[in-house]
Amino acid sequence: MAVISDFGAALAAMVALALASAFFSCSEAALFSLQTDDRRKLRSGDAAQRAAEDLLRRPERLLSAILFWNLLVNVAFFALASVIGIQLEREGRRAESATLAVVSLFSLIAVGEMLPKTLGVQLPRALAPLVSFPLAFAVRALDGLMPLLSAVNRLLQRLLAPSFRREHYLEIHDLERAISLSTADQQLAAMERSALHNIVLLSELTAEELMRPRTQYRSYRPPLSLQELTCEAVDGGYVLVAEEDSDEVAGAIPLGRMTALPRQHLEQFARPVACVPWCAAGSAVLEQLQQQQQEVAAVVNEMGETIGIITLEDMLGAIFDGDSSRSARALATASIRQLAADRWSVTGFTNLRRLSRHFSLPLAPSRSLTVRGVLQEILQRMPVAGDEVVWGGFRFRVLDADRQESIRVEVTLPIEGATSS
Repeated sequence: MAVISDFGAALAAMVALALASAFFSCSEAALFSLQTDDRRKLRSGDAAQRAAEDLLRRPERLLSAILFWNLLVNVAFFALASVIGIQLEREGRRAESATLAVVSLFSLIAVGEMLPKTLGVQLPRALAPLVSFPLAFAVRALDGLMPLLSAVNRLLQRLLAPSFRREHYLEIHDLERAISLSTADQQLAAMERSALHNIVLLSELTAEELMRPRTQYRSYRPPLSLQELTCEAVDGGYVLVAEEDSDEVAGAIPLGRMTALPRQHLEQFARPVACVPWCAAGSAVLEQLQQQQQEVAAVVNEMGETIGIITLEDMLGAIFDGDSSRSARALATASIRQLAADRWSVTGFTNLRRLSRHFSLPLAPSRSLTVRGVLQEILQRMPVAGDEVVWGGFRFRVLDADRQESIRVEVTLPIEGATSS
């Protein structure tokens, strides 16, 4: 009690500094524990929530500011503790001085570091908006020092790690070898190799090959009511909302993430969609969806018209599902199905790349991307039941062409020496 009465102002300042340290520690843990879905919800929230998400758009600046202020607060805290301790030593009160040093250390560790960081990790979405405005002010206060801090950081990196060099890109077989050595479970290793191969293949596939064609989805113009929705409209878990004066897709309602729906004006729950060209690589589409934190991309042709959509689920299916195909997604049926030892049934949407992978054979050059496109290219008309063509060593016979979206073709084994006709 004597220490409190003698050094009340200094101890009160130490308590304030400990609380400030707790604030910065909690802020760091809360903001950097936010997941992608958390940040998406904050972006569409109130002013405090949007401020928290804005801080994370420049993570290096935010982290540097938090560490700077936290270090400054901790140094000031221990400086006051040292001043009080030295004064107690001069007065011969060594026991009180030692007690103050121990209590100060453990108090800062518990109150200023451990407890706030634990709370920040456990409750990031609740705490992030609460700390956003004070933290934004603290970050802006250091804008003048940021260039100096960045320069010091780069200098220290070059002094402490001057020999770091950029490594060469890993080849696909290097990654497959690493996967094989990482686990003794051959089935798991095979699945990982398949996913890795599909990830690499995304750089070769185009958005036009991955998309759901415009004939396979339906969009609605606002205002949109619950009564208008059909099973066809929610294929893939999204309801597509068009622009008010056109059929171009402007937004998507993720029904799978909603627990309740109003009966009227569903368009207010629509989220913006990304826009990608038909020739964009699948890897670029996935990267754009991740960067923009969106789930649906509209594929446009060179005229700016929407010709299809790609959902995040489609991209993940192309990576992790070896049998994933546009036919399986659009028609709920296998794109390649064996009928006999030398005959298969395929859908018109079956991609030529998938046909090549299935039979492990190279295909003849073609301007088309699908089996239906090859038939139209050779026949120069719409296919009808009974049409037979030979292309790239394969014999195609149209089994059913009553509806173009459900056209099925019989494929026989490659014919030796055959040419396209």
